[in-house]
Formats: sequence, C-alpha cells, structure tokens
Amino acid sequence: MRPVNNEAAFLRSLFDAAVAAADPALTLERHLPEKPRSGRCVVVGGGKASARMAAALERCWPDVRIEGAVAVPAGQDRAGCNRITVLDASHPKPDERSEQAGRRMLELVRGLEPDDLVLALVSGGGSALLAVPAPGITLEQKSALTSALLRSGAAIGEINLVRRQLSAIKNGALAVAAAPARVVTLLISDIPGDNPADIASGPTLPGRGNGADALRVLHHYRIAVPEAVRALLDRMTGAATDLPDSDIRMLATPFASLEAAASRARAGGITPIVLGDALEGESRELGRLLAGIARSVREHGAPLPAPCVLLSGGETTVSIGDGPAGRGGRNTEAALAFALSAPSGCWALMADTDGIDGDSDAAGAIVRPDTLRRAAGIGLDPHALLTGHDSNRFFDALGDLVRTGPTGTNVNDFRAVLVP
Repeated sequence: MRPVNNEAAFLRSLFDAAVAAADPALTLERHLPEKPRSGRCVVVGGGKASARMAAALERCWPDVRIEGAVAVPAGQDRAGCNRITVLDASHPKPDERSEQAGRRMLELVRGLEPDDLVLALVSGGGSALLAVPAPGITLEQKSALTSALLRSGAAIGEINLVRRQLSAIKNGALAVAAAPARVVTLLISDIPGDNPADIASGPTLPGRGNGADALRVLHHYRIAVPEAVRALLDRMTGAATDLPDSDIRMLATPFASLEAAASRARAGGITPIVLGDALEGESRELGRLLAGIARSVREHGAPLPAPCVLLSGGETTVSIGDGPAGRGGRNTEAALAFALSAPSGCWALMADTDGIDGDSDAAGAIVRPDTLRRAAGIGLDPHALLTGHDSNRFFDALGDLVRTGPTGTNVNDFRAVLVP
C-alpha cells in the first residue's frame, strides 16, 4: 500500500464519494416506474433530498405532465424544479410551515382516480417537514414532545415511533388519502436498517408500534405527556387502515455510500474496513470507541494492519439534558471525543451527508494528529467544550470544520478514521 500524501484531501474524497453515491441526480432515473399512459401524475413528498429528487424527475420525464409539491428545509436550493412546487418548512423542529406543507400534500392526493399515479419522494427530515398533528392535539404539543425526545438522547427509531402515532399524515395516512390512485414511493434512507416505514416516519407506509409503545418511549425518557396526547395515544392501536399495495423503490442507502467510499479508498491505495452503517448510541462514546479500534490497529494490527481506513455510518445521539449547551452536532461531538482518545498519527473526518451537523453551519469536522497541540496553543479546553456540547466552536477556532452547505441528499452520518 502506498502512503497518503495529503490525508485531509484523501478523507474529504471519501466523504465526497459517499455523498455522490446518494445523489438523486445520479440514482433516480433507473428506479422510476413506467410513465403513466393516462391519468394525472401527482408528486408529493418531503425531506432533505426531496427537491433534488423532484428536479431529477423533471429532467427524466420532460414529456410527462407533472404536478405537485415537496417540502424541504427553509432556504435549501431548489434549482431545476419548474413544474413541481418546492415548499419551505422547518427542521428539526416543525413549525406552522411544516403543518401547512403536510396539509398541502393531503390536499394534492385527495379525489384521485385509479388511473392516476402518485409519486412520493421521501427522504430523511420528512418527519419534521410534513407535520400534521392528529385530531385532538396541537402542533405545539407534538413539537414540544419531539424537542424533548431530541434533547433526551432518544434513538431516531424511538422518536419516529412517537411521531407516527401523533400524526395525521404519517404511518401510511398519506397513501390512504391517495386511494384509489397508484402510489409509488421513491426513498433515500437515513435510517439504521433501512426500514422504509421508518424513513420520514412512513407517510405512505405503515410502521411498527402503537399508542402504548409511544407512551412507553415517552415514559422511559421521563417526558411529561399532556392529557390530550395521552388520551390520543390510549386510542391508537397501530398503523393506518385500508392501505393500498405498496410499491417501494430505494434510491440510496447508507451502506451503498460506505461501499462507494471504500472503493475510493482502495483506488487511493488504502485498505478500508467497513464497521457498519447502523452505529448508534452517544456521539462521544462512539468517538472514544473508534479511537479504541484505531489503537488496536496501531498496536496489534487488528482487525487489520495499518495503513487502513475505518468507515462507519449510522445516527448517534447527543444527550443535552436541561443544562446549557453550545453549538455543534453529532459528528463534531464524536470527532472531539475521538481527538481526546486517539493514538498518535491518526486522522479522522466525521460529517453528516446532508451537509448540516446539528444546529451548526458545517457538515462536520476533521481531526488531525496535531489537533490537541494546536488547541492548547490558542487556549482551547477540549474537555470543557466537550462537556458543554460546544464542539463546533472547538473545530471552528482551529479551521477544521467541513463546510459543504446542504448537499441535496441524506444518508446519515459518515465517519472515516485513517490509521497511517
């Protein structure tokens, strides 16, 4: 294996390969159904990738009369969308725009006929972007519970289970509203395990769980439940009924993106080790775990001898609690914890493939062998910043944030640890 001459550029090339593998502009066309011969073609959806999916659809079907709308995080680029309306909504905390977007989707699919085709463009982030509260509760109540779950460190599957039960558009309800039209769901997965019903909480697909399961999640994280929400969950017995047959097509997954990064690593002369696409848990604990694996590589040549690059994906959590918190996200927090525990000489890049890590303006960060030395030189206390969930400030001061802007896709976290 030949040595890497520019480690930061090498790691960035792996991240870019992972993002490119999930680009709807490159993946959507081969998954499209047959063009509709008659009837209407109505597009609905939401998520961080839905505008780019919509633009790709318009390019692939210039001769099809398409109508409809998709919802994206406010301010995201919608270049290339001319026939499909792109609606601004809020993420990760839904607001009135999210509710308006969800109600618009339901309006678009009502009253369709059997010859009509509904294309649902769904990707990560859609849970917050399409937020129609179930009858009897308010958006404020639903949003407050979501925020509390996010702060508690709940896993994304647990959060989405609760969201499904509190929604009038998730858990297959959008597909029920579209009946008897044919519904084809095009998905980009950001969920560990790639369960289609968990992506954006399944607007066209039923998911696991019921009201009792949602209450157990809320009680487990000691979250106060308003009486109206409790009454609703007591009545919920499961997924939407009378669901039509599902036609599900997966455009991109976290594992496929890791495979693309692995191929790029091999082309660069470095052996990749794919640790998995579904790593979860506390971000800082995962950072320490990856540092431990890197140490094993350096000291024992296991699971493979150096040089090698450890690749992983998934979605970790940051448990903030009730105290004050700085600025950052899952990936910069994991990167800072890694920096504090890593063996000498190691590099790492940890970033969110959607281009936005938590509440920051960056996708993630790069860790260099001299990260801690440079931090000490400008008076940064990495332990205090990690404790205060202020990892963005740490890497910003060092000039080591990875800034891409919104990428137009989302296959969750990407982590690469280079052991030279």
